[in-house]
Amino acid sequence: MEDDPPREAQKWIEDLSRGASSHGLETLNLKGLQAINVQKGLIHCDLVVPDCVSDKDGNWHVGAISTLIDDVGAAAIFSFAGHIKASVDFSISFYSTAKIQEEVEIEAKVVGHRGRLSSVVVEIRRKSNGELIALGRQWMSAATIIPSHPSKI
Repeated sequence: MEDDPPREAQKWIEDLSRGASSHGLETLNLKGLQAINVQKGLIHCDLVVPDCVSDKDGNWHVGAISTLIDDVGAAAIFSFAGHIKASVDFSISFYSTAKIQEEVEIEAKVVGHRGRLSSVVVEIRRKSNGELIALGRQWMSAATIIPSHPSKI
């Protein structure tokens, strides 16, 4: 079977949202995420903000938003480059809040790629009126994973 990075990225992000291939934190933050459109370097998702990511005021917790931006941004880069990368620079601007059970749309777009580095911009908007909730900018670098070795004492 020929490699299809956009399809593999879509499977990866959907598996994360179902808890099929992730840690508990990612599963909670991405619960119910639907990948609507996945192309090379572009991912569009919809999400009804789940109850489990609420702050004390019933708003979508900023930590949960940050985790979602990191994961969806990584998936967009995966769809472009065909592999996961490690974040080396990550910034988020918050413009509004979203309530629990509110529907939002997420768009992640690769905006640059040079050598081992890729850049992605992730926008989260309120689905009802398009109001910007958060904007994330992220640089990721190709990561080489080295298996852990027993400590030598």
